[in-house]
Amino acid sequence: MAAENFWKGLLALVLLTFNSSPEFNCNFNMSYIKVDANSDFSYHNLPYGVFSTPDNSRHRIGVAIGDHILDLSVVKHLFNGPELAARQDVFDQPTLNDFMGLGYDAWREARRYLQMFLSANESTLRDDVQLRSRAFVDQSFAVMHLPAEIGDYTDFYSSRDHATNVGIMFRGKENALMPNWLRLPVGYHGRASSLVVSGTPIRRPRGQMRPDPARAPVFGPSKQLDIELEMAFFVGPGNRLGEPIPVERAHEYIFGMVLMNDWSARDIQAWEYVPLGPFLGKNFGTTISPWVVPMEALMPFVEANPVQDPEPLPYLLHSDPYTFNINLFVSIKGVGMTKAASICESNFKYMYWTMKQQLAHHTVNGCNVRPGDLLASGTISGPEPKSFGSLLELSWRGSKMIDLGGGETRTFLKDGDEVTITGFCEGLGYRVGFGPCMGKILPALQQ
Repeated sequence: MAAENFWKGLLALVLLTFNSSPEFNCNFNMSYIKVDANSDFSYHNLPYGVFSTPDNSRHRIGVAIGDHILDLSVVKHLFNGPELAARQDVFDQPTLNDFMGLGYDAWREARRYLQMFLSANESTLRDDVQLRSRAFVDQSFAVMHLPAEIGDYTDFYSSRDHATNVGIMFRGKENALMPNWLRLPVGYHGRASSLVVSGTPIRRPRGQMRPDPARAPVFGPSKQLDIELEMAFFVGPGNRLGEPIPVERAHEYIFGMVLMNDWSARDIQAWEYVPLGPFLGKNFGTTISPWVVPMEALMPFVEANPVQDPEPLPYLLHSDPYTFNINLFVSIKGVGMTKAASICESNFKYMYWTMKQQLAHHTVNGCNVRPGDLLASGTISGPEPKSFGSLLELSWRGSKMIDLGGGETRTFLKDGDEVTITGFCEGLGYRVGFGPCMGKILPALQQ
């Protein structure tokens, strides 16, 4: 028993050392897995996802590194730290919900173990040929699924440039921002059932529109189908009903981030949104990337928060930086086009309200969030036209043509258009990326 306690104590000491070191100062900085410098899935990333394979349809949790996936259900027995030794079953589940629910300390411990397993100077997995043959799957062989069972989905409206652009279009420059916008993170509750993983086709929605204000509304397929460049984060352990999450501890509840395209039917939305906001113009489909990048992998790319004037109320104030330098790109490939055309280059650092502020505001009234809930940024736009994150802005409400090259132009999406969002942080010789967030537009159903 004394010997067992000694080794447990030694392991705890080693893990404490790991946990006290920033990820970018960790000794485990090289992997025996070959990773291209332009890969989204470097050793510094290690995002989580849910996958299956043609020879095994069971959904299981994996971690991406290079062109490979480490199947955590195969190596779950290796997670022997104080947070995970008795909870290894979370890596044998079909979604990430249970793991997300364990909380901040468990996530950090899991990451340290993964860095250890995959490092060039650790033999446990590297030299066990039989275990490696079962544990690693080629990404090209895998089918990706939604990473979590998403109970609730909230969409914010937190880009000042986007909100200003839309306000100018519909209300004029003098009334671009509503009085509440600079005081709180504006948001609305979306529809979780229509959240889909990258690669899932999106059917053009039908609904009521009123293209001519002098005439009665009409019903039919949306003619102003749009994209929204967004990012979103998954909630971890959640909170009890009636107990807000304080802003100074909000990071302990934020598990990781994904890319998002919140497809929008602008003509349906314009007719329906007064007085209660988005409904059928938004809830027909929202696409997310399959890999969840943990916040610890993004911390080396943190930047100072934007200056907020007027100063937010005390429950929204936090001085620690929680804005991230994430390069974002949007492309469209139409039917007959030989290659995709880039239409947007933006960055997550343009956000006005931080994720910590969004979560604190969401729960300040006692609203409870749960593991796997998804909170989105809202459309991400920057100060320059090339950084506008929607066709509504890029075409300025349809008044300008967007040149895709080869004679192809757009104001809004056509049937058959394939939209791809990508994003990554750039380190010294490596990337921390998200993989693609892609969807193709199918024609509306016939009446």
